[in-house]
Amino acid sequence: MVELTGADSKKKYSGKLRKVAVWDDENEQTIEIITNQTSWTANTISELYKNRWQIEIFFREIKQFLHIKSFIGTSQNAVMIQIWTALITILMLK
Repeated sequence: MVELTGADSKKKYSGKLRKVAVWDDENEQTIEIITNQTSWTANTISELYKNRWQIEIFFREIKQFLHIKSFIGTSQNAVMIQIWTALITILMLK
């Protein structure tokens, strides 16, 4: 368990945090994750982190491949339209 002790940090978040250490077989290193979720198992938290990281990589690749600096809209519908457009463009270019 982790508790923030700095005045500014504690003011922004006064709850308790949990540090989960996960071994990454692919890169042969330990990844430490800080979360406020205390009821889930370490395995569940690590799987969620891995899946979230894959989503981050996906967006990075779309932005780099299509030279997108930011998404135009922020609503769910706007983002979905932009993602589908990007995927169709990638398929057409390939």
